[in-house]
Amino acid sequence: MQNLFKQINATINGTIIHFIASGVILVIAAVLIVWTDFFLRLVIGLLVIIVAYMFFYLAYKTWWLKREIKKYLKL
Repeated sequence: MQNLFKQINATINGTIIHFIASGVILVIAAVLIVWTDFFLRLVIGLLVIIVAYMFFYLAYKTWWLKREIKKYLKL
């Protein structure tokens, strides 16, 4: 039981770090938007890529958590 909770805790910590890193990238992108139109287009594209990556990452972590719960409960 403790092993499952440790894995869930590690997954949650990884997700938190991922969201912080994405937030930092978005803040840097927001600063670049202010400067020129080229950076605006670049940042909008980067934003779309980051959001897509976040969805893929969230789907992977959800699948991983489901797999670990199944393995633990032997379903």
